[in-house]
Amino acid sequence: MDSKLAFYIVKRLALAVVTIFLVITITFFVMHNIPGGPFLSEKAPSAAVTKALEEKYGLDKPVSEQYTTYLKGVLKFDFGPSIKQRGRDVTTVITKGFEVSSKLGGTAALIAISFGLILGSLAAVFHNGTLDKIIMFISTAMVAMPSFIVATLLLLVLCVMLRLFPANGNEPGGLILPIISLSLYPMSYITRLTRSSMLDVLGQDYIRTARAKGVKPSKVLFKHALRNAVTPVITYAGPMIAYIVTGSLVVEKIFAVPGLGKEFVSSIINRDYTMIMGTTIFLATLVIIMMLISDILYKVFDPRIQFG
Repeated sequence: MDSKLAFYIVKRLALAVVTIFLVITITFFVMHNIPGGPFLSEKAPSAAVTKALEEKYGLDKPVSEQYTTYLKGVLKFDFGPSIKQRGRDVTTVITKGFEVSSKLGGTAALIAISFGLILGSLAAVFHNGTLDKIIMFISTAMVAMPSFIVATLLLLVLCVMLRLFPANGNEPGGLILPIISLSLYPMSYITRLTRSSMLDVLGQDYIRTARAKGVKPSKVLFKHALRNAVTPVITYAGPMIAYIVTGSLVVEKIFAVPGLGKEFVSSIINRDYTMIMGTTIFLATLVIIMMLISDILYKVFDPRIQFG
């Protein structure tokens, strides 16, 4: 491995660790400074019951001691017990929910990247043609629509009005519409990104040389042009994962998908502090890791990139 690349990876890893530590710290102290408490509800318990609950969950101890204990637990991937879901710990809920969310998000990401690259390449090849105009019109419209709006429209039209798909994510075929809702925006953005990058690459001298030598158009497009045009897509891959993860929080709730997003939204509604902190830290860590991988992959796909 190149020494500069190794140094860059170590530096990025160190930065990722510091960022995750700051996320944990900020999340902890923000949650502990929110007005009210986790045991407040319409039927608020008595002072004695509240005191007993605080002792049970260690909330009666000094904040500094709570923070140290919580930090040690996080390092062991132990986020403590859920306050509202009695008998369940946060780590178990996150693990179970992420199994569903990872399938949902992974499929949406794969569809977004695959179709985005294909449609963007077609739009570039048929630049200013009818196909290009159609692809750009649809992608522009989809970029302007957030995933929760798309999810609501799909739910209303295809589930309620036409009854073509189940509205519950637990039923067979119930993940189709959530996947479509999550993939449309990033797919449209990647389409536009690929088209722009591909048009720039197709105008380069080495592409014209390859064509002059009689290289097959398909080989010119996929072997030479697309390989260099895909770098901006890799740049977007990290934020795209962040979008899909955060977008799934609402989409999963809309379609009643039993994933991590549904648990996160429910924890906010129920004021489940330990669940809010655990899911926030987990999702933030996931996004940071994906951004790190995206940065490192630059070098793999484009050796011209130099790390100072």
